[in-house]
Amino acid sequence: MPTTSATDADNSASAGTGAQEPIMLELVDESGNTIGTAEKLSAHQAPGLLHRAFSVFLFDEQGRLLLQQRALGKYHSPGVWSNTCCGHPYPGESPFAAAARRTHEELGLSPSLLAQAGTVRYNHPDPASGLVEQEYNHLFVGLAQASLHPDPEEVGDTAFVTAEELAKRHAEAPFSAWFMTVLDAARPAIRELTGDAAGW
Repeated sequence: MPTTSATDADNSASAGTGAQEPIMLELVDESGNTIGTAEKLSAHQAPGLLHRAFSVFLFDEQGRLLLQQRALGKYHSPGVWSNTCCGHPYPGESPFAAAARRTHEELGLSPSLLAQAGTVRYNHPDPASGLVEQEYNHLFVGLAQASLHPDPEEVGDTAFVTAEELAKRHAEAPFSAWFMTVLDAARPAIRELTGDAAGW
């Protein structure tokens, strides 16, 4: 499959124009092998291109999950609640490094004991925007042991919730299309981290 390097694409888009460089994603096959790159928005336009992503679930010492409400200015799923952090590695960046980087960029927090929690592949259209999440998602769990300093351009609000409180919120408020899929896939690792008493 033809590929365009992120560097080439960035240079051609921004040379002499002052335009913002495009964000490139890593395209993958059904086994998670890299097969190329694509610009972020184009990868999410229907029917969607399968690409690498990550989802982070951080918990406090009481076993409560840190949720974030996506900022209203985001073009994809604005204003909805979701897991602690989610996003896409840059081409060639490891999912672990991307997960730690974006958690700090969005929430001003460096995760503690961040550990891999498997992968999940899904296809979730977002009815509100018409965009499609075709993702091969790397899951991570860890602890939030420092104060939060959210970036208001990324995060509208945050909340620590128990499993019971999450169920109530999920029934009453809009959540990201992918939230329950990634949460369910990460549950074995979440239970190992938080213990059975936390109820995850």
